[in-house]
Amino acid sequence: MAASSQPLIVSCPTCKAPVAWLPEQQFRPFCSERCKLIDLGEWAMEEKRIPGEPLEEDEGDIDGQIIWRP
Repeated sequence: MAASSQPLIVSCPTCKAPVAWLPEQQFRPFCSERCKLIDLGEWAMEEKRIPGEPLEEDEGDIDGQIIWRP
């Protein structure tokens, strides 16, 4: 199977602009640093989440730090 001479085009996860999947595309899969930072902020504000069971908070702590366990 021969490789295509056309680069793979993906949609920016933030603004949906087309992005060529090339090594020189610094922010791939994002179209720009701005879109990359918007996405990071959404994760930091917990607007985005990976599906799964919630973690339970352990009553014990070590040196004042709460211990989390699955």
